[in-house]
Amino acid sequence: MTEHTHAHSHPGGFGGVKGKNLIITMVLKIVLTIAEVLGGWFSGSLSLLSDALHNLNDVLSIIISWFAVKMAAKEHDKKNTFGYRRATIIAAVINATLLIIMSLFLFREAYFKFIQPEKINALLVIVIAAIGIVLNAVAVYLLHKSSGDDLNMRAVYLHFLSDALSSVGVMVGGIVIYYFDAYWIDPLLTVLIGVYILKESYEILKESANILMQGTPKTVDIDEIAEELEKMDAIKNIHHVHIWALDEHTLFFEAHVNLQNDILVSELSDVYEKLEQVLKGRFGVTHLTIQFEYNCCEDVGRVLDKE
Repeated sequence: MTEHTHAHSHPGGFGGVKGKNLIITMVLKIVLTIAEVLGGWFSGSLSLLSDALHNLNDVLSIIISWFAVKMAAKEHDKKNTFGYRRATIIAAVINATLLIIMSLFLFREAYFKFIQPEKINALLVIVIAAIGIVLNAVAVYLLHKSSGDDLNMRAVYLHFLSDALSSVGVMVGGIVIYYFDAYWIDPLLTVLIGVYILKESYEILKESANILMQGTPKTVDIDEIAEELEKMDAIKNIHHVHIWALDEHTLFFEAHVNLQNDILVSELSDVYEKLEQVLKGRFGVTHLTIQFEYNCCEDVGRVLDKE
């Protein structure tokens, strides 16, 4: 006896606040990019020009993220029955990849500055860096709330946080250069910031890739879930378990449930409701698909058939 039962729970869509904040931060970033280009040109500072290129890259990342937020808010349709929520995951991959490329570029520039330090107008660098700190701090504040549970927004947030740290580094470097002519400070800070960016970008890429590959989320233990469900008197075993995430908010679960007794389809609702309570209440499952069976698939494991 086989019965398929489905439960669907759709979390709230992306609100307009994210899109509005992304537009504001994009404007701030464009202003900062222009300021750094002018500052780098007149001060002779390659680090400011490099940071301006970094900021231009961030503007492109914000545009990508904004379109992803808009796309994710669309309702599912016949063409995309799962909806468009993974647009934000794809955007996170793009943004994290751009961050890694930019970090490698910064390492390259730092290498050349170690070899051949250049004299710069340190006072102008300090002023432009101070402007960068203020604008990036405002952007970090606007994006902080949305960065906790959204890979896409977290990637953008990381862009601005790294830029704020970079501006602090440039400002400190400018102060040290102004008083001590220690030009090696600038590339050293660049390397340290680049290492931090690489680490955080790798984590975003790793989590995004797991979602896109429909991997089991790292917070989920399949055996723990199956053992918890098998504690119910009506259930003999759970097998053919599949768990994957559509995005950071939507967790899918499907499995075959072998029953202890051969019961009528009309009697399955009570068993199903108990399953649903456990899966949603304890394990955060939002979409549930159960195939009930009786005396079927006796020699299978949790996930795959035994050979």
